[in-house]
Amino acid sequence: MNILSIGASSSSTSINQQFADFAAKQIPNADITAFSIRSLTLPIYSEDAEKENGIPADAQKFLDAIRSSDAIVISLAEHNGSYTAAFKNLFDWTSRIDQKLWSSKPMLLLSTSPGPRGGSNVLESAKATFPHLGGNIIASLSLPSFYDNFSDKGIADNALAEQLSQIIIQLTKKIA
Repeated sequence: MNILSIGASSSSTSINQQFADFAAKQIPNADITAFSIRSLTLPIYSEDAEKENGIPADAQKFLDAIRSSDAIVISLAEHNGSYTAAFKNLFDWTSRIDQKLWSSKPMLLLSTSPGPRGGSNVLESAKATFPHLGGNIIASLSLPSFYDNFSDKGIADNALAEQLSQIIIQLTKKIA
């Protein structure tokens, strides 16, 4: 099983990449590809930029990673209640190649933040938007107060750890 793990943040210390990678590692028999959007070079999307220079190769690289996976685990960082600018720009460019960029791949939608809401606004936005872009959302989970609830050993809060286990089971059933 090829699992694409995405932390939708451009931070070198992204807690969302940590969370996505951790969740992906809980999937039995998974080969995990951690995809860092930080490494991509994309101008701010505009029709003018597309007409003048075409679609950047890194947008195709992202789409190729999606298409070569069996499932996606994505954890969304929240900036001012929405997607990070880097992630929104990436999926704007990628949707110019294929409007259904998520390619109907089974996906877990996650979010986390240092605060008590755990990126819940951006998670709700993705749940509403991703299906229109070919997203096949199996389940979602918001992890509040990342630094209180997560360590290199995993999720400290038993109820949240159980919720993650349950959604991993749901995803595994869809891709087995």
